[in-house]
Amino acid sequence: MAVAKLTPDRRLSPRPPAVAEREAVRTTATVVPLSAAGPAGGAPNSSVLARRLSGLLDGARTPINAVVVDVRTGRQLFARDADRPATPASTTKLVTSVAALAALGPDHRITTKVVRSGDGVVLVGGGDPTVTALPASAGRGRPAFASLADLARQTAAALKASGIRRVRVDYDATAYQGPRTAPGWKPNYIPDGEVAPVSALAVDEGRVAPGTTKKARVSDPPAAAAALFARMLTRNGVTATRGRAVMAPQGAAPLGTVQSPPLSVLVEHLMTESDNDAAEAVARQVAIKRGYQPSFAGAAQAVTDVLSELGAADGIMVNDGSGLSTRNRITPNALARLVTLAASDDRPELRAAITGMPVAGFSGTLSPPRYTTVHSAAGAGLVRAKTGTLAGVSTLAGFAHDVNGRLLAFAFMAGDGTGTVDPGRLDALAATVASCGCV
Repeated sequence: MAVAKLTPDRRLSPRPPAVAEREAVRTTATVVPLSAAGPAGGAPNSSVLARRLSGLLDGARTPINAVVVDVRTGRQLFARDADRPATPASTTKLVTSVAALAALGPDHRITTKVVRSGDGVVLVGGGDPTVTALPASAGRGRPAFASLADLARQTAAALKASGIRRVRVDYDATAYQGPRTAPGWKPNYIPDGEVAPVSALAVDEGRVAPGTTKKARVSDPPAAAAALFARMLTRNGVTATRGRAVMAPQGAAPLGTVQSPPLSVLVEHLMTESDNDAAEAVARQVAIKRGYQPSFAGAAQAVTDVLSELGAADGIMVNDGSGLSTRNRITPNALARLVTLAASDDRPELRAAITGMPVAGFSGTLSPPRYTTVHSAAGAGLVRAKTGTLAGVSTLAGFAHDVNGRLLAFAFMAGDGTGTVDPGRLDALAATVASCGCV
């Protein structure tokens, strides 16, 4: 297996936590040869690495399943219950992202459009989780998402050019089917704002107050999207009212369209921020591409099929794309295999699945206070990993260069949902991998 090409920020100069919080590291799909940072040394001595990791694992209140793999050779350097399935929480997003990039390609975009229908228009959702009513803002720290205001301006201009000044806005969310919540989702997820009811049409992921810290979601994202779009049309000179749920006429010419960022950018966003809504949307895109029902069950089957074709499906059983489902089960070996695959020069189209991983102590879900303790600080700037957190569950899967420049993949999985877990211990384990000169 070829050695990975990684982003230039793989070794970052230490900065105080306050600075790290203000200057989140920007992930990017740009890659450079590993040799740019110096030649990689030999793989760690597995016995020495095992002694260092075992001390942390043996002291854990909750058993931790673990694996460390040499990316260059694919050789397992350390394992403890690495083939035992565990609840993955949001490390499921690594599964979703790899499958989506493989099935759709990094340049895939999702379209939202408006078409004519009788005397009115239909707002047609394609499943883009990025559609936003918020204005563009430099330094917002997120990609340029699809603008509902831009779609309203396009539509209003087309209608006025045809002499139409009054319309009803119906809406079509039939690109998705089935239940709006997944098997294994807890009843509090939607009321608490962890995720919106999954729909092919939503604005600002169904948030009641986008752009604020409030997490509450609307109960019917498509209807709310149509109502907001009607108000935007009215502001653009076409009096509009919200209509009803319909299926748009086939072959109708669009009055306006907007698109999501490329899938590679969307994957980086959902991995860095652990965006549940985006992950579910990406999983549904895999189902649509592979001809499965665009539902939770169809997406899970499509993702599994793609991973089977990659030779990476063993040890993976999912019910959703985000990892909110408590019924998901994945082994550490499976997660490390996906990291290794995405880091390989043989599969550059998968690279966003790892360039999107948060940088320890600097960005996304690994921002401070993580990687700021005496036990984990050695991993700051050197570890990149996807986190996973549910009640009684904590997981971490990613990669690091050790002190000899060797690229190592790892996965650490703690908890079964019934007891307490300590994410800091997983951080310490990853920091041990990064700081190991284990010869």
